Amino acid sequence: MTPDAEFGYELLVCRYAELAWHPSEGPRPAIVSRQLGTAERRWDTVVIEVDPAAFAARRAFGERTIDSDLLHVVRNAPAEWAWYRDALPHPGYPWRYVRQAVHRAAGRDLIEKRRRNNRIQLRRKRPYPEWVQRIVAIENKPDLDRSAADRLADQLAHDVETGLADEAWLATETTGDRVEPALLREMPVEAGILATDFADGVDADAAEVAWHPSDLAPAERERRAPDAETLRLEIAERAYGKGWRSFHDTMRPDCRHFELRGEGRALVPRCAAKAKSPTARECSGSCPKFSPEPPQWRTKGWPIEGGPGKGLELVLDRRRDRARDRIVDGESE
Repeated sequence: MTPDAEFGYELLVCRYAELAWHPSEGPRPAIVSRQLGTAERRWDTVVIEVDPAAFAARRAFGERTIDSDLLHVVRNAPAEWAWYRDALPHPGYPWRYVRQAVHRAAGRDLIEKRRRNNRIQLRRKRPYPEWVQRIVAIENKPDLDRSAADRLADQLAHDVETGLADEAWLATETTGDRVEPALLREMPVEAGILATDFADGVDADAAEVAWHPSDLAPAERERRAPDAETLRLEIAERAYGKGWRSFHDTMRPDCRHFELRGEGRALVPRCAAKAKSPTARECSGSCPKFSPEPPQWRTKGWPIEGGPGKGLELVLDRRRDRARDRIVDGESE
């Protein structure tokens, strides 16, 4: 059954997208993340469709996000040694911040750096690939009532108008019941509707397309503005580094009541004390049920360094890594 709260539903949609994207046009290699976007708009679920060969080249840069300052350095680093001010385009902000980014990039082994004639020089270790093909935004609303439909219609209309994503979708839960057509008619016609049924957990058949989306990408021989392309890449980089299983970063897996529960082919957090799937706000050190793991769980005799909470984090991290590996290897789950 669907976990309590929209947060739990969001995790199930993310797992479904990881298993079965694209829902109407057949399998496409993609990574999935959540709660990403811009200062004006945050998306519940983000699907980054990728080119497998270019994605493999991106993985050579490591598993962490390359932030906007580092992207400026890595994407423009020259093939031969050059003074960083000659090699990189002006960033629009003081050069001292670029210099700091050069040092950070070298520290992460993203570029090579040296000092000659009291000047910092750099060169690339490998070209940064064009690994992002398409970006898809999904809004999740398990219970679609009138007020939710009105609000989501405005949000999806914003996505359609800005065209930052290549597709916009609404995911809503049907649980076998028909979604009210009048509510769906509130949505922009360009937005797709994904009707999910997670009563038996998540698998690749747990959703069907109730309305097909329009392609929001620029027409042939047209391009997005450079700033928009850069912003899309920054979002994709954050999705790459974060993934959708990073909920443990804002929750308390070190609580003795924190568990992972299977929902079909998905793992979602569960609080044993409250017998529910908690939100990130609920699962915090201020929760009255919070009970830290005893120190002995984290030291003597425990088979996983850091205790059972750390073990759950490792399980989630390994699942994220396997999802990345499957893209490169061309495998399906």
